[in-house]
Amino acid sequence: MLQFAFFVISQFTSKMALRMLCSSVLRTGTDIGVSNARTFGTAAILCRRSAPLGPMPNEDIDYKNLESLEKYRSYTRYLKKAEEAKNTPAWWKTYRQYQEQEDPGHGVERANIGLPHCRPSRVKEARERKRVVKENRRSLELERAMRLRTFKVSLDRVQAGWEETSGPYHVQRLADHYGIFKDLFPTAYFYPRFILRVSYGQDSPAQVHYGNHLTPTEAAVAPQVSFEAEEGSIWTLLLTSPDEHLLDSEGEYVHWLVGNIPGGAVTSGEELCPYLAPIPAKGTGFHRYVYILFRQEETIDFHEDIRPLPCVSLSERSFKTVEFYRKHQDSMTPAGLSFFQSQWDQSVTNTFHNILDMKEPVFEFERPPVYHPPQVKYPHGQPLRYLDRYRDGQEHTYGIY
Repeated sequence: MLQFAFFVISQFTSKMALRMLCSSVLRTGTDIGVSNARTFGTAAILCRRSAPLGPMPNEDIDYKNLESLEKYRSYTRYLKKAEEAKNTPAWWKTYRQYQEQEDPGHGVERANIGLPHCRPSRVKEARERKRVVKENRRSLELERAMRLRTFKVSLDRVQAGWEETSGPYHVQRLADHYGIFKDLFPTAYFYPRFILRVSYGQDSPAQVHYGNHLTPTEAAVAPQVSFEAEEGSIWTLLLTSPDEHLLDSEGEYVHWLVGNIPGGAVTSGEELCPYLAPIPAKGTGFHRYVYILFRQEETIDFHEDIRPLPCVSLSERSFKTVEFYRKHQDSMTPAGLSFFQSQWDQSVTNTFHNILDMKEPVFEFERPPVYHPPQVKYPHGQPLRYLDRYRDGQEHTYGIY
C-alpha cells in the first residue's frame, strides 16, 4: 500500500514539474515577443530518434573482428562481388537516381554498333599457351640469353599481341573517358577492331594515337593513313571535331571525308570533303579531332554528302556524325578509331585569313587575381621570396630583404 502511494505521489510530482516547465518556457517567450511553443515541440520531436527505413550500408560488418571477413582471393571474385553490390537495390535514393531524375537519358543502356567479335575458346587459348611454354623451355638459345641476362623483348610483338587481344577494349575505354561516343554517337559505342595508323609529316612524323597532343602546324596537311584491310573490302574515313563549331554547341565541323576506299588505299577513294587543318579558336583550350574508320558492305552513292570544292566555308562543313551514320547504317559499320587534341597556334590565324577568308574568332578569359593570405611578420616555413608576393613591383628581389 505504501509503495502504491509513493508511486502516485511521484507521478503527480513529475507531471506538475513538466507542466511548470512548459508554462515557464511559454511565459519567457511571451515576455520577449517570441512564441516558443513550436520550438519546444520541434525539440521534443527531435529527441525521439526514429528507426531507419531499412538496413544501413555495411552494418553487418564486424569492424572489431576484421579477420573474420571473407577473403576474395582474386581480383575476379572481388569484381564480381562489387558488381553484385552495385546492382543491389537500396531503400535510399542513390546518386544514379538523382542523375536519372535530372537527365532522363542518363543511365540508358547503350547499343554496340561495332563489328561482332568471336573470341576463341579458352581451351584453345590454354593449349596454345602450353605449346609456346614447351617450345621456350626446349630452346637452348633462349635459356642461354636468360642466364646471361641478354634476352630482349620485341616491342613490336608486344604491340601486335596487345592489338589482337585487349587493344580494342582499352581504346573503347579511352574514347569513353574523352567523351567521344557521348558527343558523336549518343546512346551507342563500338570496339575498334581495326587499328588505324595516322601519321603527319615525312621527316619527323607526328603520329595520332588516343588523345595525344599535336599542334595545328603539325597537322597542316593531309596525313598518311594505313590499316590492315582485306582485298576487295571497301571503307570510309572521317575526320571530325565535336568541339570547334562556332554557332551550334551540338554541331561539328568535318575536316576530311573519304568514301569508297578500295582495300587500304586511302588516296584511291572518293574524296567527299577536302582536308582542312585544325582550327581551334584562340582562348578555347584543347579541341578533340577524331578519326573514324567505317567498313562498308558495298559501294555507296555519296552524292548527297559531297561538299562543293574548294569548300572553304564553315557553313558548308557543318556536320553531325550520328546523322551521317544513321543515313548509311545499313551499308557501313564503324571499325576503327583514333583521335588527338590540339590548341591554338599561329597557323590557325593563317588558316582563318588565307584559306577560310574570314575574321579569326578570339575568346578571352579574365583570370582573377592570385590570392595570397594575409602577410605575417615572421613567416615560418616559407621560401626566401616570400615578400615578393606583397610588393607592388614586378621585379623580384630573389630573397634579398
